Amino acid sequence: MDFLDFEGQDLYFDAPISSEVTALLQQAAECYPEAESEALLMRGYFLEPEHLTVLVALYRYYYYQHRYEDAVLVSDRALKIAGRMLGFRMEWSELPLSELGSGVMVSMGLIRFYLLALKASGYLMLRIGDFEEASRRLNKLAELDSTDQFGSAFLREMAQKGLRGEYDPNSNVVGIGH
Repeated sequence: MDFLDFEGQDLYFDAPISSEVTALLQQAAECYPEAESEALLMRGYFLEPEHLTVLVALYRYYYYQHRYEDAVLVSDRALKIAGRMLGFRMEWSELPLSELGSGVMVSMGLIRFYLLALKASGYLMLRIGDFEEASRRLNKLAELDSTDQFGSAFLREMAQKGLRGEYDPNSNVVGIGH
């Protein structure tokens, strides 16, 4: 399946969001990196805790603040919500390819979001230095994306190097992201 073909599909940021939360996200962006930014994002989260746009904004805040543990919590929350929206009956770690295929019938854009959130969480585990968990997440992504359309092979290699003691998570790896 071509995960990169989602033309004509609604994306997570197309979902309706209240004007109050939109204003909070805008205010948070304007005062970044001040602490007030996080407070505004959290208010938005409390108002719309299952809106993926809010979660992405919160994730980005924590990521750019190098608060990777907090960013993992947000990416895991996004995985749960997106999985529920896709009709998945299990956690990402137990998701079979056949279940992923049924999610395509719901939304290819949301499938792409789901897989990118899984990749992001694996990358964050690399940055934290939890190479075992990074491997678990990135290997699951490779199982679901056997043609490596999301480019996780390099990250899996870094996780394996980390397990062998050949990689320092504090080094600046190429600007690999999510």
